[in-house]
Amino acid sequence: MPQAVRAFHIVGDQFVELAALPEALPPNGYLWVASARPAFEAELVAVQAKLQSWTGSQLFDLHVADLLNPQLSSAFDYTSAYDLLVFRRLAAGAVAAVDQDGPPSKGQQSAIDRIDTSPVGFVVFDRVLLTVHPTDCQVLEFFASRLQNRTQTAEGRASARMPTSPADLMLRMVNFMVDSYLELRRLLTKQLDELQEQLFGSRGRPNSWRLVLNSRNALHLLEDTCEDQRAAITEWIDALAEWPQDNDEAVRREREQLRVRSRDVLEHIERVLSHVRRLEASSETAVQMHFSEQGNRTNNIMRTLTVLTAIFMPLNLVTGFFGMNFVGLPLIHSPTGFWIVFLIMLALGVGMSVFFWRKRYLGRP
Repeated sequence: MPQAVRAFHIVGDQFVELAALPEALPPNGYLWVASARPAFEAELVAVQAKLQSWTGSQLFDLHVADLLNPQLSSAFDYTSAYDLLVFRRLAAGAVAAVDQDGPPSKGQQSAIDRIDTSPVGFVVFDRVLLTVHPTDCQVLEFFASRLQNRTQTAEGRASARMPTSPADLMLRMVNFMVDSYLELRRLLTKQLDELQEQLFGSRGRPNSWRLVLNSRNALHLLEDTCEDQRAAITEWIDALAEWPQDNDEAVRREREQLRVRSRDVLEHIERVLSHVRRLEASSETAVQMHFSEQGNRTNNIMRTLTVLTAIFMPLNLVTGFFGMNFVGLPLIHSPTGFWIVFLIMLALGVGMSVFFWRKRYLGRP
């Protein structure tokens, strides 16, 4: 059975999980309705009825399809009643890879290859936030636990204030998801450096260059994900600027805080995107350097073989000359003829070896 839809009431500094979806909106504060994707699909009719009762509006069918689509990229859309933001977070396997240390062992993939993302949907009403998560979503569990613990151990610090609106809570969750990408940067950089060292090391594994190629492809996918995230948040910021003006000072201050937090999320995405692009350039350079080194190694082998051939060619000429079947061949009947020819051949071999050595055709540069 899918996990049931969960409802939380947030008012002031109070955060309470409700036993079931309420019949009507509480007089103060707002509701956070959170659900895993299978539970949302199973309880869709009931959720739509509650939204109609609370807000006077329901989700459009196209938006419902977006929330139920596990392959949807990050996107933003809006209506007169609500705003819809779909944001891709790191999947559980990729989050766990952040804590993995050391190079991949034999038979394992690089953590870069295991980068995977899944979408989280946010529907922002005036006093209701509906979130649709993947199964066993760490974002949902983290915020439900964090806000509950914050209620029990509040110290009154401004930085630990409860989210003041559905949009504020949404931006905090989005910022948390972006921070997981920021934490992933250390692992990506470390593993890519290790793969590059294996490429150029004397004892590197033969499949290291394939891992770099796979990592480069994974980074391309991660760049596309960040591009979609940036576009979605940019559209959200533009829509936020078009909200109707309000003369209430508290409302204006709250909206200014939303704009500041939105720009902060956008700046974090820009940092991730910039780092991914640097890693892409580094992996591309490593691949090109690897194939250049392979070509240079082949050239060194061919140069050594060519020099050895050049050294033995005159020696073969001498032995071939004295191997001809002539009676009057010089030194052929002399008891010292062999040693004279041997010394000549030795001098030729040593002389040509020294010559090529001085020209740096032999030995390592």
